[in-house]
Amino acid sequence: MSALPTTARGIATRRRILDAASAEFAQVGLAGARIDRITAASGANKAQLYAYFGSKEGLFDAVIADRVDSSTEGVAFDADDLPGWAVRLYDHNLHFPELARLIAWTRLERQPTGRWFDGAQHESKLAAVEAAQAAGRVRAGDPADLLILLIGMASAWSPASSVYTATADESSSDHDRRRALLRDSVARTVMP
Repeated sequence: MSALPTTARGIATRRRILDAASAEFAQVGLAGARIDRITAASGANKAQLYAYFGSKEGLFDAVIADRVDSSTEGVAFDADDLPGWAVRLYDHNLHFPELARLIAWTRLERQPTGRWFDGAQHESKLAAVEAAQAAGRVRAGDPADLLILLIGMASAWSPASSVYTATADESSSDHDRRRALLRDSVARTVMP
């Protein structure tokens, strides 16, 4: 059974393990990841890793939860500005491509079908969309389907794309062009 650290040093070690594991899992997936590389990169030892996460699978799950939480906290959601939210997701994917790669590995190795996210953050988003729909500001339809569509639109240029992966070192005019297209397309999609 895994335990949360109780000291500042333990919390810092756990964070280093999560960060090193995130990079490792994003690069090679769960099956390809090696605990030895993660502990070497984090400066931790196997005993600490297993004490905090239980197993390699438990570490992978913790990394996914951590990165999804970071994304949820880092991308402000406003049901009355879904075009702006989609653009913020585009920017987040651009600057933090690890999450899209981790999600791709989750799909390949753990959960090939169905919704991969659940949680209070997503429930609050769905409730906010429902309220905006009830007020006539957002088109009718299943709120989860609508958010999934918008996430897909915002991820069209992310590492999850099957067509094109944008990078932060591309010209600002390329990114501005995509942001404008995304903002307009989402606005047209969510109009009541």
